[in-house]
Amino acid sequence: MTNPRVVVLDYGSGNVHSAVRALAHVGAQVELTADRGAVLAADGLLVPGVGNFHACMGGLRAADGPALIDTRLAGGRPVLGVCVGMQVMFDGSQEPSGSQPQEPGLSQWPGTVARLSAPVVPHMGWSEVAAPEDSVLFAGVGAERFYFVHSYGVGSWDLPPADGALAAAQPRVTWSEHGSPFVAAVENGPLSATQFHPEKSGDAGLHLLKNWVMSL
Repeated sequence: MTNPRVVVLDYGSGNVHSAVRALAHVGAQVELTADRGAVLAADGLLVPGVGNFHACMGGLRAADGPALIDTRLAGGRPVLGVCVGMQVMFDGSQEPSGSQPQEPGLSQWPGTVARLSAPVVPHMGWSEVAAPEDSVLFAGVGAERFYFVHSYGVGSWDLPPADGALAAAQPRVTWSEHGSPFVAAVENGPLSATQFHPEKSGDAGLHLLKNWVMSL
């Protein structure tokens, strides 16, 4: 049996090589590229994201990322977003753009990313999550801690996607807390995402990545 082929989308985001190594460690054939043919043909696509929301969105647009992600999801082809790669799946972010233009998100899910409501920001370190019992990503690791580094997140979200390729699938939402609750992960048909970094989350993160890879 051939190991699943996973592309890590290469659009200028940092920290991609640790994701490549982690995926290879759990049995995936991994390629770091933005080549359209490779992205669309892969069994799974991982969308990384480090830093500013608007900078990441600008990089994604320059690499035709929105169209590639849309095409995969419309065909039921799995996509996994990580950290800011999760945030960009929402409508937008209140994060200041600095010298970057303000960018809308991909609107795969409704909602706006906002600054965490907590005494200390950024949220940096290991936190527990509360995953649904039927979670595929968290099977076997629902009671573990995962590594977060972020100042922004989705603090409340109770709406399923309104239309498009994901409308038929009810999202499974995993929560964590830093000052107040925020969305730690979402599983919604072919689209999954984590606010934490599984590639930096030790054995628990590797287990979660293996769950995803083995589901492809």
